[in-house]
Amino acid sequence: MADAQAKTEVKKVQTYGKKKHAIAVVTCQAGKGMIRVNGVPLNNVQPVGLRLKLQEPILLAGASKFRGVDMRIRVRGGGHTSQIFAIRQAMAKSLVAYYQKYVDEPTKMEIKNAYLGFDRTLLIADPRRAEAKKFGGSGARSRYAKSYR
Repeated sequence: MADAQAKTEVKKVQTYGKKKHAIAVVTCQAGKGMIRVNGVPLNNVQPVGLRLKLQEPILLAGASKFRGVDMRIRVRGGGHTSQIFAIRQAMAKSLVAYYQKYVDEPTKMEIKNAYLGFDRTLLIADPRRAEAKKFGGSGARSRYAKSYR
């Protein structure tokens, strides 16, 4: 019984990416290069203006590295831009993790160095968050104007 499970074991890695309140979870497994975001192909993701940002991990690592893997991405929370940045981070992290676990170390380091050289946020989350609103003003730092009469 254990032999049957070992033969049918799929090469699968699950990673996540975050930006503000948006969280993207990627399941990366051996396949034919299919990438879907919430069931939609990558080249149909909205908004159109930020589609190039989604292509960056593919363009930097090279399309040949993505041909052998399928990625299913689930994203929720945050706004449109935050979701796009969470998706691109999750894609980059999952490719690096997949190559580390199932392929070889030199190729993984090549991909990782390409990502870090281009944009650090492709692999490392941005810790900045919105500051909470306080009393006495309309926002976190602004105060209501003082009136003397």
